Amino acid sequence: MSALRFLMLTTFYPPHNFGGDGIGVQRLSRGLVRRGHHVTVVHDTDAYTVLHPGAPPEVPDHDDDEGVEVVRLRSRAPALSTLLTQQLGRPVVNGGRIRDLVDRGRYDVVNFHNVSLIGGPGLLRCGGDAVTLYMAHEHWLVCPTHVLWRHGRELCTGRECIRCSISYRRPPQLWRQTGVLEREIARLDAVIAMSQFSRAKHREFGFARDMEVLPYFLPDPETPTAPRAQGPSPHPRPYFFFVGRLERIKGLDDVIPVFRDFPGADLLIAGDGTHGEHLRGLAAGMPNVTFLGRVAPDDLRQYYQHAVALLVPSECFETFGIVLIESFRQGTPVIARRLGPFPEIVEASGGGELFSTRDELLAAMHRLFDDPAHRAQRSAAGYAAYVHRWSERVVVPQYLDIVRRAAARRGLSRVIDALATQEVA
Repeated sequence: MSALRFLMLTTFYPPHNFGGDGIGVQRLSRGLVRRGHHVTVVHDTDAYTVLHPGAPPEVPDHDDDEGVEVVRLRSRAPALSTLLTQQLGRPVVNGGRIRDLVDRGRYDVVNFHNVSLIGGPGLLRCGGDAVTLYMAHEHWLVCPTHVLWRHGRELCTGRECIRCSISYRRPPQLWRQTGVLEREIARLDAVIAMSQFSRAKHREFGFARDMEVLPYFLPDPETPTAPRAQGPSPHPRPYFFFVGRLERIKGLDDVIPVFRDFPGADLLIAGDGTHGEHLRGLAAGMPNVTFLGRVAPDDLRQYYQHAVALLVPSECFETFGIVLIESFRQGTPVIARRLGPFPEIVEASGGGELFSTRDELLAAMHRLFDDPAHRAQRSAAGYAAYVHRWSERVVVPQYLDIVRRAAARRGLSRVIDALATQEVA
C-alpha cells in the first residue's frame, strides 16, 4: 500500500483540548494511520495554558498517539505568544518552527483545522506544494468568537463584531477588516464544513468560497445492532442525560425548570464550566436534578446506555453536534433543540425527537419515557444511522475522496496514484 504523509495543524489536540474539535482531529488522524498513512499533528499548547485555569497536562513535546506523531509547540511566554497570534493573525513566536516542520516534512496533504491561536490566517500560507484543506470545526471563518452568539446573550443575525468581541472581553481583531482571511483561504484546495447547516450559515455570513461537507465520526461499531445496557444503572431512578460544558449557550437554563413538572425521572448533568454555579442555583430544591461534574470518558458509556434519552438543548449555532452520534452509538435516542444542525442529524437518522418550546420538550420526554416500543424504535434507528453514516469506515473514505479530487484539480499524480492503490488494496 502506498502511504501518504499528512500534516494536521490545529490549536487544540488532546489532552490540551476543551471541546469536540480536538477530538475530531484525533479521530481523523488515527483513522488515517489505520489505513497505512503517516500523520503528524502540530498543535499549540500556549493557547490551552492561557485559557485553562488549572495546571497543563504533563506530556512530552514530541509524542506518539496510537501511531500519530504529535508535536506540541510551547513558548516561554504563553500569554504573549497567544495574544500576538490573536491580534496579528499570523504565527509570531512559533512561526519559524512551524515553517521548518512543514519544509522538512515533505507532506502530501496539509490539513488546517482550528488555527485561531496557532497561527490565524497567516498560517494558511504554510502548505507548501501539498494538497491543502481547511476544516471548519467552528464558525471562526465568519465570527471572531467562533460561535455566532452575539454579545454573549443571543443568536447572531447580523455582524456587530467589534462590539461583540469587546463584550466577550477579547481585543478586536483589526486584521479581519483587511481581507487577509479571504486572500489566504483562496490559496487552499478545499474547505470543509461539518454539516449542511454550517455550510449554509457560512454562506449567509458572507463566506463566498465553496465548501465540501464532511461530518464528524466515531470508531467503527463493535456489534451490528444497538448494544444492550451493560451492568446495573449508575443511578437508582430513571433519568435523562446531559453531557457537555456548563455554559449559557448549551441551553440547560430552559431544561432544568422542566423537571419540576416531570417527577418520574431525574436529570443527570455531566460536565463543568463557568455557568455551573448559576445552574446549581437554578436547580436548588429540586431532588431530581443531579450534577455529576466531570465524568471520565470510559464511564460515560454506562451513563449513555441507561438513560431514557440524551438531552441536547444548545441555544447557539453548533457546526455539528458530536454528542448526538455518541448517544446513537450507545443505543440511546436524543431530544434536541430544533436549531442549527440538530434537525439535519435527527431527521436523517430517525434517532430522536426535536423541540422548540417547553411544551414540545415535555411531550418528547413523555413519548420516550412512557412508550418503551417507541423508544426502542428510535434507539434502533439512531444506531443504524451511526453505523451507516457516522462511523470511521464510512467517513474516512469520504475524506480521502475530497483529498483525491483536490489533488486531481492540481494534477498531483503522487497523491492520486497513492489513493488509487489504496482503493484497489
